[in-house]
Amino acid sequence: MCAQLIDFTSTPKGGAEFQARISRARDILDHGGLVATPTETVYGLCADAKNDEAVAKIYTAKGRPSFNPLIAHVSDMEMAHSLVDLSPMAHKLAAAFWPGPLTIVAPGRDTAQISPLARAGLSTLAVRLPAHPIMRALISSLGRALVAPSANRSGSLSPTTAEAVMEGLGAHIDAIIDAGPCEVGVESTIIKVAADQVTLLRPGGVSREQIETLTGSALSAREQAKIEAPGMLASHYAPRAPLRLNRDHAAPGEAFLDFAGSIADTDQPAAYLDLSPSGNLAEAATNLFSYLRQLDILCQRDNLRGIAAAPIPGDAIGEAINDRLARAAAPRND
Repeated sequence: MCAQLIDFTSTPKGGAEFQARISRARDILDHGGLVATPTETVYGLCADAKNDEAVAKIYTAKGRPSFNPLIAHVSDMEMAHSLVDLSPMAHKLAAAFWPGPLTIVAPGRDTAQISPLARAGLSTLAVRLPAHPIMRALISSLGRALVAPSANRSGSLSPTTAEAVMEGLGAHIDAIIDAGPCEVGVESTIIKVAADQVTLLRPGGVSREQIETLTGSALSAREQAKIEAPGMLASHYAPRAPLRLNRDHAAPGEAFLDFAGSIADTDQPAAYLDLSPSGNLAEAATNLFSYLRQLDILCQRDNLRGIAAAPIPGDAIGEAINDRLARAAAPRND
């Protein structure tokens, strides 16, 4: 099997051709298939959230551990309310950051039409209202939530282009929607909201500072060993090549992932990419997975010893970039 490509790169939003292609993807999902779809963060691997067999296919295609829960993506607040019990604080956060790259973990409703596999045995459920028009249109057309982890093999680099999805999962899924590269480039921020207490489970597209400004208090610390949401495994988002962090130069035979032109002009690494020559963290986040993937390909092709990465400031979305780099550099689960 090879995934069919549904091309939206030159399809005007809202027209007859746009709707026809949305319907084509929706029919695949309605019959239990898997469709990789762009979001504003990364490409997601979508399945009908209430279809047990379809959700099981996600775990099989990705090689994903069954204890790792999935995010339910909704098209509006009404659909979110049908899945989870949102506290006043959760409502406040949703009003500020939805649609957008924020996932809220809240108590799941007994009546929620969600496969138990997606919840991984938890009483809570992770919910997000994405901003990408294609993802929103697809959920609305189906009329129910989609679960959509990143469209890659578990633990490997998240895809930000349809090409990367095809390379990693093309032989294991039904279709890939191509709408060009993703805008944010790192996954959503995940928070757990219990009454007025907000806990950061995974940094992402909405910064800690933005959330704390809204809530008026510091985010609570999570329990390190407890898996409550996607992206919490110690080793994750990893290239095949070894990755060393916070380096000011590359070792001989090593590629270098730079930020803001930090490397000395006299250094000549075996391969080189700069996440943002101007030092723009948003640009760096957009380029992160794509550049790591490019350097990883060069490491395999040219038999390089690995990748060294320059230090990244930890403020704003830099916290999410550093989180992904730390997980990418951690000892591998396999």
